[in-house]
Amino acid sequence: MTTVQPVSVEEYLHTSFEYDAEYVEGKIVYRSLPQKPHSKLQTWFARTLFDAAHPFGYEVWVEQRIRTRLEPRKYRIPDVCLTRGEPSENVFISAPFLCIEILSPEDSALELRTKVDEYLTFGVPYVWVIDPVSKAGEIYSGDRIEKIANARFTAGEIHIDISSFD
Repeated sequence: MTTVQPVSVEEYLHTSFEYDAEYVEGKIVYRSLPQKPHSKLQTWFARTLFDAAHPFGYEVWVEQRIRTRLEPRKYRIPDVCLTRGEPSENVFISAPFLCIEILSPEDSALELRTKVDEYLTFGVPYVWVIDPVSKAGEIYSGDRIEKIANARFTAGEIHIDISSFD
């Protein structure tokens, strides 16, 4: 991820980016550019989660801006997130039920862990981090980290098996 010179929150919220960027403590943070495995899994999750979670009253969002901290202001963009019902605001200010981060080759472990911790501190009950190639990953919830090697990810009543993802 690359950062640039400091900008105001207003400038960030009113700027278009070719690939949407996050805002962390006054700086624009560019996200890793998606590659085909990342993009395919993100699309697969949007369809699969809609089918699995929508009947329970959840909504699925792809690359949705979320304000995770008021001061210092932080805005993150999970690859996919799930909310209970539909939030009224355009930039979410309430914690989603689930945030999903799909790994890209350029992702740094430190930056990813910082983002996961930020989601959990914000009140997101579940965070999934998934490698689109191996289909392995982790489920973060509260003080718990569960390593997933069998491609079966859960968040409350939501159960997704990504072994069928190709």
